[in-house]
Amino acid sequence: MNNRKQLRESRTSMGSAGGDPAILPAVLLFRRPGGAFSAALRERFAVLDFRASGEPLPAFLAAAAAAPDPPRAAIVVGGGSVVVDASLLDAVPSLRCVVSTGAGVDHIDLAECARRGVAVGNSGEVYSTDVADYAVGLLLDVLLQVSAAGRYVRRGSWPVQGDFPLGSKLGSRRIGIIGLGNIGSRIAKRLEAFGCVIHYNSRKPKDSVSYKYFPDVHSLAAASDVLIVACALNKATRHVVNKDVMEALGKDGVIINVGRGAIIDEAELVVALKEGKIAGAGLDVFEHEPKVPAELFSMDNVVLSAHAAVFTEESRSDLWAHTIGNLEAFFSGQPLLSPVHADSVGT
Repeated sequence: MNNRKQLRESRTSMGSAGGDPAILPAVLLFRRPGGAFSAALRERFAVLDFRASGEPLPAFLAAAAAAPDPPRAAIVVGGGSVVVDASLLDAVPSLRCVVSTGAGVDHIDLAECARRGVAVGNSGEVYSTDVADYAVGLLLDVLLQVSAAGRYVRRGSWPVQGDFPLGSKLGSRRIGIIGLGNIGSRIAKRLEAFGCVIHYNSRKPKDSVSYKYFPDVHSLAAASDVLIVACALNKATRHVVNKDVMEALGKDGVIINVGRGAIIDEAELVVALKEGKIAGAGLDVFEHEPKVPAELFSMDNVVLSAHAAVFTEESRSDLWAHTIGNLEAFFSGQPLLSPVHADSVGT
């Protein structure tokens, strides 16, 4: 379905429902919408759906730009095939707002958007609580070997080989958090309740917390038993958890990643796990998703999930409402609910 047909059908639908199709603003959509989200979007906007169009991206963008009322806003998702950079903004020069349905914005050139006056918004704090819960769950699973013990039982090994090996307790461990933002701070509060000692690394010390600050990730790792990645991916944080950091963490150390896969040097992580240079890992994100290093599949000291930390029934519903709220704020000339600026993204 081409853009003009999508616009015509969307606006005709609105007209039959009693709305005024003449004032329905066009929005580019670059993600698969759920049924309820799709319906809510189409009640408010003339949606140009890239995936539904079946067109190559250049042709889709060219048709959108050539429309009588070209789109001024776009909905994008991280980890997809569409990157908001200079070439996309050149292709649709009418764009003045980009809303990402995730917290991470590594798929958006923030500096270029700022230069062109394009507002950028993300999911804000919608996912923060769920991701913090998930990070703690991954850590508990790695230390207590919940998933591994479950596999042991399912294989029928318990009556044959006896009790499963003991796990390790969480309380009193030194936790190093990379990125003490919305998610990192919630992880810290949860782990404090377990009796853990919290350390952190961020772009600068936070006056609002009493946790010990470390100016670099290497020194943080050296002073920690567990390293939790909860920062954004950018040029400064790509592969910031490297071979040297893993060696500083040590053979009893555990790494948890609920940030972005490329923050960790994944090849070096596999080596460190295979050679026993660290004790284990809980990974929800990977460097080349959806591809996951096959070496990890057989490691009982590694817990894996498919970039699922953000997804609960509740957060999905909240996300749709928040995304629409960002768009409605933009089209009404108000500040976005969760604006993102080039100088605000970091660890």
